[in-house]
Amino acid sequence: MKNRKLGNSGLEVSALGLGCMRMTFGDAPIGTREEMIEFLHQAVDLGVTFFDTAEVYGPFTNEDLVGEALEPFKSKVAIATKFGFKHDGDKGPLPGVGLDSRPEQIRRVAEESLKRLRVEAIDLFYQHRPDPNVPIEDVAGAVKDLIQEGKVKHFGLSESNAEQIRRAHAVQPVTALQSEYSIWWTPIEDEILPTCEELGIGLVPYSPLGRGYLTGTIDENSVFADNDIRKGNPRFTQEAIKANRAVVDLLGRIGREKGGATPAQIALAWLLAQKPWIVPIPGSRKLHRLEENLGAADIELTANDLNAIADAMSQITVIGHRY
Repeated sequence: MKNRKLGNSGLEVSALGLGCMRMTFGDAPIGTREEMIEFLHQAVDLGVTFFDTAEVYGPFTNEDLVGEALEPFKSKVAIATKFGFKHDGDKGPLPGVGLDSRPEQIRRVAEESLKRLRVEAIDLFYQHRPDPNVPIEDVAGAVKDLIQEGKVKHFGLSESNAEQIRRAHAVQPVTALQSEYSIWWTPIEDEILPTCEELGIGLVPYSPLGRGYLTGTIDENSVFADNDIRKGNPRFTQEAIKANRAVVDLLGRIGREKGGATPAQIALAWLLAQKPWIVPIPGSRKLHRLEENLGAADIELTANDLNAIADAMSQITVIGHRY
């Protein structure tokens, strides 16, 4: 597995990371806790050194799982986690409860995340979502304090706009921005990507496979469980799935030209080809899917390939909002 540096920070990780959310959150997990731990060990064996979790995933159970699984590899891997949601009593943080990035809450979350992750310092600590009630300078200052205390190594933002990124970066250098980005979701290219490049900030795209759609394994007959995050998603109605098939057909055609690469591999290779400081984090819970995704790092898309993809995508109208 090749490595990449997230911007100018010096944080070097595998070119493809692993999103761990769905191991405990979003829909019924595949396999037992022991099987998920074994899967995470296999990911390390395959060269993955960058793992993404958050306190809200579960809540808490995802951090706990990742912490136990990766404890034997502390010096070899980087774990990213997140703060920013209100806590609903004993239930913990829930996305629907609201946002809370007050400095005292950030510190509280950091202390608890350190315990669940079984680490002395959090490698990358993201604000999960911008909090309109807390100035971003206060958020950056709180994380700066934690960095100075040795409890956090790197500061990250998620789904922030260009102005928020600049304001935060002026207080505490931002190592990475996590935002949705894929061949069928590209709005961040207008202002956010140029801002990251200017400031030396890495990009960590989540949902790089369009929540599974870009794998080519979903069609209009697919049925999603009630607790699947795609249930009710505008891009996963029967009409949208059918209308957006042109995107998967394009990926499949490029894949065949590349010697039999899968649509998922081309979608990930496309992201890797955009900038050398982009590290996608596709989620997976099956070994054969993980191996397939990691194979994207070996696919070289030429300038002609990228131009052909851009031309083709300009003729395709993606149906349905991402949420």
